[in-house]
Amino acid sequence: MRAVVTVIGKDTVGILTKVSGICTEYNANVIEVTQSVLQDMFAMIMLVDISRLNKDFTELVARMTKLGEELGLNIHTMHEDIFNTMHKI
Repeated sequence: MRAVVTVIGKDTVGILTKVSGICTEYNANVIEVTQSVLQDMFAMIMLVDISRLNKDFTELVARMTKLGEELGLNIHTMHEDIFNTMHKI
């Protein structure tokens, strides 16, 4: 099982470290990361393996959302199944 984590907001030092730190805390393995800084805007997409989480997925989602609120970022965590269903034609 995998999840997609998106992060968008004003660029600051340590965003990737803080998001990946939460992944470590929940035993979610970061598989792939793409990020870009457009002027002062930060955008990142992470693909995360959630098959060995040590807590419920909903707790991970809530923790990522809370981090986003603390940092003034939009952090959205979506289970891969929902992501794939949304993008089927």
